[in-house]
Amino acid sequence: MAHVISDECIACGACLSECPEGAISEGDVYVIDAELCTDCATCVDVCPTEAIAPE
Repeated sequence: MAHVISDECIACGACLSECPEGAISEGDVYVIDAELCTDCATCVDVCPTEAIAPE
């Protein structure tokens, strides 16, 4: 099960460098590629707005 990023995302970039699989793409709201996400939840721990959750 992959994680998803909600509209609460402020595009701060905290999650980008934390993802060991490079599954997060930049944009107005960041997106997690479900094919690459291994459900490690490292991004969840660093998100300041709690915008990342399991799908």
